[in-house]
Amino acid sequence: MAKAAKKATKKAAPKKAAKKAPAKKAAKKAAPKKAVKKAAPKKAKTKRKLNPALMVPVQPSELLGAIVGSKPLPRSGIIKKMWEYIKKNNLQDQKNKRMINADDKLKPLFKKPQVSMFDLAKIISQHVK
Repeated sequence: MAKAAKKATKKAAPKKAAKKAPAKKAAKKAAPKKAVKKAAPKKAKTKRKLNPALMVPVQPSELLGAIVGSKPLPRSGIIKKMWEYIKKNNLQDQKNKRMINADDKLKPLFKKPQVSMFDLAKIISQHVK
C-alpha cells in the first residue's frame, strides 16, 4: 500500500505543475496590453515664415557683379545665380562634388584655385554691401 501511495503522489505532482503553467502564460499575455500607449494628437502644420532680413536686396561688388549681374539682389538670389554659373560651366570637381574649381572669373573672387561649397556663402558675404 505504501508503494501505491508513493506512485499516486508522484503522479499528482506533475498534474499540479501542468495546471500552473497556463496561468503564467495568461499573466504574460496581459502585461503587453498595459504597455500600449495612445499617440498624441498631431499639431496642424503652419508654413514656415521667411526672415525678412534675408530678403533685403544687397549690392554685389564688381568682381561678384561680373557673375551674377550688377543689380541689387537678395542673398538667396545671389547664391542661386552663383550655382547656375557653376553648373553651367561644369565647375564642380568630378571626384569630390563639394569642391568648386575656379575659372578665370571666379579666381579673383575665390583667391584660390578651388574652394568648398560650404565656403561659398562666406565668400559672397565679403563681396556684398
